[in-house]
Amino acid sequence: MSDASASWGALNRSAAFASIGAASLLIAIKGWAAWSTGSTAMLGSLADTALDLVASVATLLGVWIAAHPPDDKHRFGHGKAEAIAALFQIVLISISALGIAARAVEDFFAGARVEAAGTGIGVSLAAIVVTFALIAWQRHVIRRTGSLAIATDSVHYQSDLLLNVAVIAALVIDQYLGVSGADPLFGLGIALWLAWGAWKASEEVLDQLMDHEWPAEKKQRFLEVLARNPDITGVHDLRTRTSGNRDFVQFHVWVDANMTVREAHKVMDALEARLKAEFPGTEILIHPDPEGLVDEAGDAGLDVLPPIRVG
Repeated sequence: MSDASASWGALNRSAAFASIGAASLLIAIKGWAAWSTGSTAMLGSLADTALDLVASVATLLGVWIAAHPPDDKHRFGHGKAEAIAALFQIVLISISALGIAARAVEDFFAGARVEAAGTGIGVSLAAIVVTFALIAWQRHVIRRTGSLAIATDSVHYQSDLLLNVAVIAALVIDQYLGVSGADPLFGLGIALWLAWGAWKASEEVLDQLMDHEWPAEKKQRFLEVLARNPDITGVHDLRTRTSGNRDFVQFHVWVDANMTVREAHKVMDALEARLKAEFPGTEILIHPDPEGLVDEAGDAGLDVLPPIRVG
């Protein structure tokens, strides 16, 4: 394992441990507040935090497995463990949203009211402070490692900020303004927000699990670096994907048909070095072909190298 990979793994684990610690603290204080107030919104917040704890444990397991180097059975590494952990979180968020929505509807029609609103407001304010601190550390880690599991975990905790604000608003409106039904309505709003967050988070997770191609702008930048090499005349069958925080790319290049194998090998080494300088940590597989030779059918056989070559 490289020093960079080891450092990324340590940072990801630190963020996962921080999430577990924060969720454990919030469960304790929100559990007391939910029992004291009888608030549906607070109960929804507690349920969400309980699932946060389970999700954070899954995140820790995911980033720990993803940090393992490639082995004989996993030659491309273990990066998809992060996507699996993130998918598990999304399932939990969706279940949480359904449960909170069902409770909110039940309480709305039952005309339930909250008690001891001051306790709930104080706990929610404390939860906001703890969550802000956690998100700040998660963002630092994401900037350094690009971890999908930590990013998904962070999205959930960012929604917790709004969730806690919603709880405060629900308690104030219900208890102090005397508006009946405010608490369950805010609880339903929280459930819808969680469901929307789960839907948005699922897009990137499924992209990784399905080996989705890189974004168009990233592929274009990659091709522009390729075009700087005067010894290649075309590129086709370009394939890209991402697994965890590792990128993979493979492609065919056209070279002068009169090159010897040794000369072609030197060109490929120089090309790979240039690409890795621009795209560090990317695993690159290059297949040289004599100029004009195409074995692939359809779009895979088309030259995708930019027309403007930079020497």
